Amino acid sequence: MNAPTDFVLVDYPEPHRERTRRLLATHPDAKGLQGSTPSTAIWVVAIVAAQIGAAWLLRDQPWWLVLGAAWLAGAVADHALWTLIHECSHNLVFRTSPPNALLAIVANLPIILPGAIAFRKYHLLHHAWQGVANLDADLASPGEARLVGNAWWRKALWLLFFPLAQALRVRHLRNIRLFDAWYALNFAVQAAFVVAVVWLAGGTALAYLFLSSIFAIGLHPLGARWIQEHYLTYPGNQETFSYYGPANTLAFNVGFHNEHHDLMRVPWSRLPRLRALAPEMYEPLHSHRSWTRLWLRFIFDPSLSLYSRITRPPEAEHRVREAAATAVPR
Repeated sequence: MNAPTDFVLVDYPEPHRERTRRLLATHPDAKGLQGSTPSTAIWVVAIVAAQIGAAWLLRDQPWWLVLGAAWLAGAVADHALWTLIHECSHNLVFRTSPPNALLAIVANLPIILPGAIAFRKYHLLHHAWQGVANLDADLASPGEARLVGNAWWRKALWLLFFPLAQALRVRHLRNIRLFDAWYALNFAVQAAFVVAVVWLAGGTALAYLFLSSIFAIGLHPLGARWIQEHYLTYPGNQETFSYYGPANTLAFNVGFHNEHHDLMRVPWSRLPRLRALAPEMYEPLHSHRSWTRLWLRFIFDPSLSLYSRITRPPEAEHRVREAAATAVPR
């Protein structure tokens, strides 16, 4: 297969609104799976405490042990924390926004970089404008895609520096203000946490936490999660993919991505039940069983690149929304 040189541009709407309509029409009891799960907060506190404890234990250890611990354990913990930040972004832990935002800031602590509040804002844009340039924060800009290309070493570097790539995308996004009181709080708490770690445990402890956060979303098999969700890894026009492998156990079912997009108010603990409730909708879809296999394939397969995404012009989505607003209910 030839390497793509541009995004796949379509003029039809993203698939989830229509599948949500069909899902609720044929399985109205799916609504009962929606709601908040306050017990998720216990997991946040436990994983944050575990990461801080690990950093303390590694504070005087050699660099190779710190690096290995960050790769093998720290990345798994921080990836789980990103999943729980995602739950907070959809207000799936508590019923109202402020406690969810505060819990996301707590979950952000070991990740070092202040991303919880920014993720909360831009991720919700991704759901509203999937594949729309300058509105979907999950979509690379054309310049980013050209720079990375399809060379294996460039894709590997892109995964390694994925947090930086995400931060630079903010410049291209419109209609949302990043800096507000919540973001200031997120930044201030993270700055205080970093100072406290260095003061009490030293630079090696901070290095463990930083490496864990980098590996969690980049050059690590867990980094394939970002490829799995919307990259065109199968022939056809399917643009959202789920992962049903064993790593979901450690990642709070974040692999159930089609299910999540179809009913965003279903918490992580009930997503497998949603799939079991409507197998006729999810079993025919392509899905992944191994993040490690996908990770290696993305890096070394020249037919896959940042261009392997479906995009749609803003005017196409506007037309769909106008039609939906004027449609006569049946």
